[in-house]
Amino acid sequence: MTTLFQNYARRSVHLVKGRGTVVTDDKGKEYLDFISGIAVVSLGHAHPALVEAVKQQSEKLWHVSNLFESPEQELLAAKLIKDTPFSHAFFCNSGAEANEAAIKLARKHTQKNVIITFEQSFHGRTFGAMSATGQAKVREGFGPLLETFRIIPYNDEQQLEAAIDGDVAAIMLEVIQGEGGVNQIDPDFAQKITDICKSKGILLIVDEVQTGIGRTGTRYAYEQTNLEPDIITLAKGLGGGFPIGAMLGSSELLPSFGPGTHGTTFGGNPLAVAVAQTVVDIVFKKKFLQEVEDKSTYLIEKVQALLPQDQFSIRGAGLLLGIECEEEILPFIQQAEQAGLLLVQAGPNVIRLLPPLTVTYEEIDQAVDILSAVLLPEKTAIT
Repeated sequence: MTTLFQNYARRSVHLVKGRGTVVTDDKGKEYLDFISGIAVVSLGHAHPALVEAVKQQSEKLWHVSNLFESPEQELLAAKLIKDTPFSHAFFCNSGAEANEAAIKLARKHTQKNVIITFEQSFHGRTFGAMSATGQAKVREGFGPLLETFRIIPYNDEQQLEAAIDGDVAAIMLEVIQGEGGVNQIDPDFAQKITDICKSKGILLIVDEVQTGIGRTGTRYAYEQTNLEPDIITLAKGLGGGFPIGAMLGSSELLPSFGPGTHGTTFGGNPLAVAVAQTVVDIVFKKKFLQEVEDKSTYLIEKVQALLPQDQFSIRGAGLLLGIECEEEILPFIQQAEQAGLLLVQAGPNVIRLLPPLTVTYEEIDQAVDILSAVLLPEKTAIT
């Protein structure tokens, strides 16, 4: 009998070791990890540089609280905001925490209460982030949620215009809705949001928890659009597997987050910051980001060449990709796992591909071979 709450539908595989893209279970079986802890293990498992960063920092300082100055946080913040419209950072422990900070900052700065979010969005499971999330399955069963979120259809310009009034503090969105089906923002819709925010004095919050830190082939996914965010939120890939989140904001927001307005005990602790600095130093190099783009192109072309496009379609950017299927994909994910490939859903009909950004071309070939074997109806499912 388990001593754990059963709030996760856990798989039976017990993973005990990982190196790069390959993980091993307690029976010695190896798998290609195309989940990466849900876009977290951005540099693969046990990356030597991250192992060394943790080792060195663990022998110096673990925790001192945010009551004290932190030159290391300052250094990481400087790396994250360089060549962006942002000027300041706040560090926390997770994506949900980063989004909670963004919600608080937007409301305090504007002195308005309404935030517009979108159907199929996912912003976290804390109370405010859950209220912002546009998926009923996340929200059901918890009683009345915060009423000041207006959840409207994604990529619908008319619904957006109708939702705007003098009470709106911010619009909050994901450039690619990872949990909601790997749905990408339409360029015209992005431009409409930018125009409305500028003309109405509304803040724009871009949730980059899953898309940020190189996942889509640029530092941040918004850089591939004409969106002009005032705030972005980060987590997942920022720590390469070590828990850390961040909120970046523009200079005019600084006075609204003074002492006592927000805080976190563990946010930006020395261990997390040391690892995140190392991740950013590696991922933000132009050559590395170009390799993510190249691998994305290769993976998409391989999938399109092997899977009939009248039955399967692929979408997304970088190494955040989704394969939409005509039927529910849970059995396919289970068969792929048996064949040595770990995958995750993005809704009932979309397989999400989230390999480490360091995945090799050979590993992509192996993964696509397994995918084609389990997805193509004329082939026998691997068991």
